[in-house]
Amino acid sequence: MPAVYKPIEFPRDESVHNHIIEWWYFNGRLSGQDGGDYALMSCLFRADVKKVKIPFIANVPVAILYFYHSAISDISRGKFYPNIELANMVSEDSFSKPLLFINHISLNLLAGYTNCVIEETEKFVYHLKDKNTDLRLVSAKPPLLEGGAGFLDLKTKNTYYYSLTSLRAKGRIKVKNRWIEVRGKAWMDHQWANTAYSKDKWTWFSVQLDKETELVCFEYEDRGFKNHLISISYPDGAQKHFKEAIFTPAGEVWVSPKTKASYPLAWNIKTPDGLVNLTTRALAREQEMVFGSINYWEGPIEVGGLFGGREAKGQGFMELVGYESKYTNAKYVKDELRKTMNKFFVRARKNISSIADNVKTKIKLKK
Repeated sequence: MPAVYKPIEFPRDESVHNHIIEWWYFNGRLSGQDGGDYALMSCLFRADVKKVKIPFIANVPVAILYFYHSAISDISRGKFYPNIELANMVSEDSFSKPLLFINHISLNLLAGYTNCVIEETEKFVYHLKDKNTDLRLVSAKPPLLEGGAGFLDLKTKNTYYYSLTSLRAKGRIKVKNRWIEVRGKAWMDHQWANTAYSKDKWTWFSVQLDKETELVCFEYEDRGFKNHLISISYPDGAQKHFKEAIFTPAGEVWVSPKTKASYPLAWNIKTPDGLVNLTTRALAREQEMVFGSINYWEGPIEVGGLFGGREAKGQGFMELVGYESKYTNAKYVKDELRKTMNKFFVRARKNISSIADNVKTKIKLKK
């Protein structure tokens, strides 16, 4: 590890770092009071605009840019509701408390705004709130430090990385303008690095097996180098880590009609010693997130197979990034402008209709 490495400390390192890129990420599988089966993802990103060199944001006239990606999956009905916020404003008092505190809003003048928070109300207890989510998350286990130290050497870059793998979730989500009471199990990742954007590729899984065993598994590829990692959190909080693993597509592929990217939706994950031999399967197909020319698949999975030689099953999330796309930044800007104009005209028609109704009512009253 380089001399600049500092061991992760809590709660200090839950807050912001003066690094090129950083994110706070959550996913979860939720059961609705309405009987529905739901999943959610949310991620707030912080980027040093000039140093990160992401093509789509390179000319934004700010030093630090926050942007927010979130999604709700209605698994029962096969519906997916992605939300890409291109710029978020973070309050002046964010990161000012002893525990993690981020207060942010989307800079979307047409839609109004929602006050959003990622707040640690007590040690490893969080309030996650945005326009479609309002949850209390309570960690049942200590943090998992990926690789053993929470610091990974990926050959072309280094990154700090820890996870809270077993969060009890309770609260509500909004689907099609209807709030639904939910409860379930969630996951949190926090990652920060002094590295610029590159055309890297990763296949990533958060896995929550029965009986409180969780795994983070990934294959990461950048500039000809491949890295593998499986980090395991056992029921008693003990951890084990592997730098060798085998990731094999296991059949079904979904091709995005928008980006033409091909995403393998089923995988087999193994460790050479046979401890892990799991198969994952996506619970939904159309789960693509598109941010300029950056596209990724993000969604819930079911998991089965063998762990420690015994039958195992569970749930989790999969993220597929860097899978080849034919979608361009220019096309993205054009599509976003069209969507914005459509929303503007819909709102304008509603306002005109409301004004007309008020005028008609006043005329009737006068008569």
